[in-house]
Amino acid sequence: MSKGNFNPDEFKINQRQSWDSVASGWQKWWKTIEIGAQKVSNRLVELAEIRAGQRVLDIATGIGEPAITAGKIVGKKGHVTATDISPQMLAIGKERARSLGLHDILKFVQSDAENLKLETNETFDATLCRWGLMFLPNLDIALSNIHRLLVSGGNLAAAVWSEPSKVPFINLSMDTARKYLQTSFLGQGAPGPFSLADVGLLKKSLLKAGFTDVRSEKIAVTFEFESAEDYTKFNQDIVAPIRTMLSNETESTREQVWNDVTEQAKLKYSDHNSGHVKFVNEAICIVGLNR
Repeated sequence: MSKGNFNPDEFKINQRQSWDSVASGWQKWWKTIEIGAQKVSNRLVELAEIRAGQRVLDIATGIGEPAITAGKIVGKKGHVTATDISPQMLAIGKERARSLGLHDILKFVQSDAENLKLETNETFDATLCRWGLMFLPNLDIALSNIHRLLVSGGNLAAAVWSEPSKVPFINLSMDTARKYLQTSFLGQGAPGPFSLADVGLLKKSLLKAGFTDVRSEKIAVTFEFESAEDYTKFNQDIVAPIRTMLSNETESTREQVWNDVTEQAKLKYSDHNSGHVKFVNEAICIVGLNR
């Protein structure tokens, strides 16, 4: 995708539709994902220095993380506002919060991260974003808005994915589909899972938005599936870009792609004793201060 033909408004409409279309898949698989991803939520609330009684904003919360993790910390004297572009994903987040007794602490708001629709003059002690910044077509605008909403001394803590070769959990299926269909893969410079893998560029964006004391760290994130077949089913349920790429292909081609995903996962990441497949991935956590 070249910058010349990239329409950010159209991209966001497609993103909302894509996330809505896989929301039921996330509801099905969220426990499997959170076994590994909870480690990142925990680290983000630590980096943001979230404490009891604080007001926290979670950008691109999806099905409610790290908002729910933060909600358990701020308690009834605190408050968490969780935003996302997808109403279907938010509905799952609300259900999870209600099941945990956090419905009075968490508020879910459908909102574009670059044009946050929040209460007038609302400010926050900390802002979180787990694997969401990479999908924003106007990152500078979003970071400036986040900076404006933070109180003096407040932190933004976010997680993004590292380069494709270090994130096999995502890259294996995406790369397999790309090779079959001979299509380009969105990388740095365009919104996508790996678009902020260059931590130097991400730090520059935070500094440009007014954040200080910007620092980053790498964190290993492990996802495990009972079988290679389960990993493929997960991708079929969750990964909207692949489903979109395959939508105009023949049934035979779709079957070939998914069979190859299964075989590649089995060959490269399967434990021969248990049959489980395990992906160790690299995420980048970054934090910036509104001084």
